[in-house]
Amino acid sequence: MSDTEPTWSPADNPYAIAVSESQWWLRCALLTSQRMRDDDDPRSSGFSSRQIDARQLVVALWQLLMAEKLQQAALRALGIDRAVYAELSRARQRFEKALPGIKHMRDALMHFDEWARGVGNGPQKKDVEAGKALRDVASAYWGFDYAPEKDTITLGPYVIEVEAAIRAATALADDIYQAARAVDQRRTVELRAQVVDALAAAGVSCGSAGDVLKVSLGLDTRIWLSLDVMAAEQDHRPLSEQVVAALAVASLQLLSSAEPQSSNPAKRLLTGEALYVTPVNAQK
Repeated sequence: MSDTEPTWSPADNPYAIAVSESQWWLRCALLTSQRMRDDDDPRSSGFSSRQIDARQLVVALWQLLMAEKLQQAALRALGIDRAVYAELSRARQRFEKALPGIKHMRDALMHFDEWARGVGNGPQKKDVEAGKALRDVASAYWGFDYAPEKDTITLGPYVIEVEAAIRAATALADDIYQAARAVDQRRTVELRAQVVDALAAAGVSCGSAGDVLKVSLGLDTRIWLSLDVMAAEQDHRPLSEQVVAALAVASLQLLSSAEPQSSNPAKRLLTGEALYVTPVNAQK
């Protein structure tokens, strides 16, 4: 093992991991649902590939709920506005309403060793406590099946309509992404304030209409700096170098979207190119 400290960890930005995982599991759900509508794949060696994919679809749908759970934890830890994660909670409720029994279907698949004997948690446990025989309880929550003619997945009393499930999954993944934007937007506001303070400390003005240096908020939530090289007939080289130096003092740097590896931001500013600000140690 290396003694070097890791430079990155998913724990640094769990809100972004929630978005990434939700997109992966959504794509898994989309792919499996499409394969389920095709003819059985002969490579499945005597087993129905449709039934195999249907099982995977249930797991993928459940994993979207895990991504939502991670997003909720991340938003609360960051102190994001309560309204953001309250809306995400409503999105989860809409998803669960569209997929009644998704948790129990997933549990039955993942814990088949218990559900096959009638000793699973949730509904099986309640039925046993109500006095029902284990073998009857096991039978009531068994029989996983995808019906191509109906485009539905069933397990015991639970039914999922595949098309409705895909719509719900797409909506939840989008809601997880939208919740993450609240984090990006807050960090953008904080970064802009840091940039303005660093420039002000170096005597660089950027807040007035006539200032040569422009600080802008992009649609990509990045902070962009540019020089209005046509604003005045003067040499802007000292200003561009002053800007780069002032940001460096605050552990900030300017990067080019066209050439991220460029090592001469002052020169690029002089050409009129807009450059975006990142912390010096940030991933590019």
